[in-house]
Amino acid sequence: MKDVTPRLKIENITRSFSGRRVVDDVSLSVMPGQVTCLLGPSGCGKSTTLRIIAGVDMQDSGRIWVDGRLVCDTVTRVPPEGRSVGLMFQDFALFPHLTVAGNVAFGLKGPKAAQRARVEELLERVALGRYIDAYPHELSGGEQQRVALARALAPRPKVMLMDEPFSGLDNRLRDGIRDDTLLILKEEGTAVLLVTHEPEEAMRMADEIALMRGGRIVQQGAPYNIYNAPVDKAAAAFFSDINVIEGVVQGALTETAFGQFLAPGVADGTPVDIVIRPQHVRIDFDRGGRGPLPTAVDGTPARATVERARFIGKESLVEFRLDYDGSLMTATVPSVFLPKKGTPLWLMIRRERCFVFPRRSAA
Repeated sequence: MKDVTPRLKIENITRSFSGRRVVDDVSLSVMPGQVTCLLGPSGCGKSTTLRIIAGVDMQDSGRIWVDGRLVCDTVTRVPPEGRSVGLMFQDFALFPHLTVAGNVAFGLKGPKAAQRARVEELLERVALGRYIDAYPHELSGGEQQRVALARALAPRPKVMLMDEPFSGLDNRLRDGIRDDTLLILKEEGTAVLLVTHEPEEAMRMADEIALMRGGRIVQQGAPYNIYNAPVDKAAAAFFSDINVIEGVVQGALTETAFGQFLAPGVADGTPVDIVIRPQHVRIDFDRGGRGPLPTAVDGTPARATVERARFIGKESLVEFRLDYDGSLMTATVPSVFLPKKGTPLWLMIRRERCFVFPRRSAA
């Protein structure tokens, strides 16, 4: 029977500083070979959660297990070196006075021959075998990162905690080194908990994303599900730019420039936000200035005039002002499309790509 014990399990972790709760009832599990990303804005509690798991900070309440073994609650506290947890940070923290071999072997115990064999094995895996006797200052940033990975893997940790370890790398190197790192971690069967504030990095790397806000996990799931079924407007906005159409529910419907939208279960008189991403706003070039007809999929087309158009590399960003109510809406168009300010065009939106959320007060 396949073992289903999580490599890492945290349950109802809380932590407060000066009366402010920075980690608020956080629970999650990470299986062997799985990459889970703690994603959220700066100050939302991601790094504090990692510090608690690592054992360098103590939670106020909650429990932590590593490979089924309780390592910390309000009574038991296994020290950091006894938790089988590896750490990788943005600062590689290599010892400048030690060689590459010395850095990788730093946390190893046992016979020297066995240590040397483990060091050589790992350096070959990260393609740095020829630098075994070099010093950190002789390596590039990407090479130093791979030494840090080898050092973290050397004791064969059950769990690897990574706090934005790739953010200091050159963009040209980052993707390749990031992918190679995760491949090695998965091959080792290590459970990875990665902290980042960059949605693209989380989408690229994670098997599962835990979206944090204000110390809490507000949504958790596979990247596809988190992106395509956000729990609220803020969750949608964290992953991309959004357009917001404001409305008020009457009879489970909301009137907009694009026709009526269903709002099932929302009480009459409730203000709502209809959210759609710019890439799902379609410009109907075939209509020109002719009067539009509604369609089942896209609803009623809306007339708008161009406010501004910019080319941003792979696509163009076009900002419109809707005739219906004067509100602004942005569309992205592949390649170069730079219409002049004041150009009238018809816009369509994909109903199945829209999200309807009751509007929250600014407070």
